[in-house]
Amino acid sequence: MKQGKKSLKVPPIDQLETELKRERYWKSYGATLRSTIYGLITVAAVAILVATLFLPVLQIYGSSMTPTLVDGDIVVSLKESDFKTQDVIAFYYNNKILVKRVIARAGEWVDIDEEGNVTVNGELLEEPYVKDKALGECNIELPYQVPEGRLFVMGDHRSVSVDSRSSAVGCVSEEQIVGKLVFCIWPMTQFGGIH
Repeated sequence: MKQGKKSLKVPPIDQLETELKRERYWKSYGATLRSTIYGLITVAAVAILVATLFLPVLQIYGSSMTPTLVDGDIVVSLKESDFKTQDVIAFYYNNKILVKRVIARAGEWVDIDEEGNVTVNGELLEEPYVKDKALGECNIELPYQVPEGRLFVMGDHRSVSVDSRSSAVGCVSEEQIVGKLVFCIWPMTQFGGIH
């Protein structure tokens, strides 16, 4: 029995060149795609790290800060440790993040009358951001001295806000603080600095 020889056909040079170009293109395309994906992953990781460590982004829930901030607003906070009176801060409380305004710092005396007027160290606090003054839920003995290492905070919607006026929340320690709210990014109608 005779075995037949298989003949090997060599493709023409132009077909080989075309196939070589296509292989080089796909190799280059794959390298570019991998590089782009690695770059996007790196940028996303850095953005998440910065957002978590330096500029946390938060969404507002509830109405305790109206009219300054309303339910659904998205804000950017800045991690810092030096807070002034009337700064708006976010802090941890019972596995939640609350947003309130700094009224007094450690060692200062806070007093609130029946109409909701607030005095700090005997001076009436100017509060243009409060539309509805009220004593609210207050079970602390007034005047009240803020303990060392703590901040006395209140919401802008005084009649509904549960804050340092209630012993349930109390004054905020520095370890609880997420940061100072500096910028509202959503909705676009509220876009801008927080005062």
